[in-house]
Amino acid sequence: MSADNFGFLTDQSTLWAVVLGALLATIGGFVATALERYLDRRERERNAALFFGEVLSTLAIIVSFAQDTRKIGEPYGPITMRMIGSARREIEIYDRNRESLFHLRDAELRARIQTLVIRLTMPLDALIEAAPEKAALQSQLRLARDNAEQSHLESRIAEIAARQDTGFTFVLETAAQLKPVIGALEPLAHHSFDRLDRIARER
Repeated sequence: MSADNFGFLTDQSTLWAVVLGALLATIGGFVATALERYLDRRERERNAALFFGEVLSTLAIIVSFAQDTRKIGEPYGPITMRMIGSARREIEIYDRNRESLFHLRDAELRARIQTLVIRLTMPLDALIEAAPEKAALQSQLRLARDNAEQSHLESRIAEIAARQDTGFTFVLETAAQLKPVIGALEPLAHHSFDRLDRIARER
C-alpha cells in the first residue's frame, strides 16, 4: 500500500476524531446547561419554600399570640389590635413577594398557600376596620343624652363586637390550617420551622 493511501486513512481518522470531539463537546455543553438549570430551579424553589415557610410560621405565631392577649381585659384592646396589625403586615410581605410562589413546582401547594392567605386577609382587614368604628361609638355612648340613644349605641356596639368575634374565630380556624402547609414546605426548604415557635414562646 502506498504512502498516499496511509495518508488518506490518517486524514480520515483525524477527521472522525475532530467530529467525535465536537459531538462530545456539544453533548457535554447540553448536559452542563441542563444540570445548571436544574440546580438553579432547585435553589430557587428552596429559597421560595424557606421564605414562605418563615412568613407563614410567623403569621401563625402572631395569630396565636393575639388569641392569648384577647383573653386578657378588653377582647380587642390595643395589644390585641397590634397583634392583628402585625399579622396583616406579614401578609403585606407575602404580597410583595408573591411572584416567588411560582418557584414552587407543586401547583396544589401554591394554591393552598394563596387560598389560605386570601382567607386570612379578609377577616383581618375587617377586624382592623371595625376597631375605630367601635371606639367612636363607645365615645358617643359616654355622651349619650337619654336612654333611647344609649340603647341604640349599645346595640350597634354589640353588633360590631359580634362581627369581631366571628371574624376572629374565622382567623383562628384558617390559621390552624397553616401548619400542614408549613410542613409541606419543610422538605423543599431543607429546614424545620418548628424552632420559630419554640423560640417565640421562650420565657
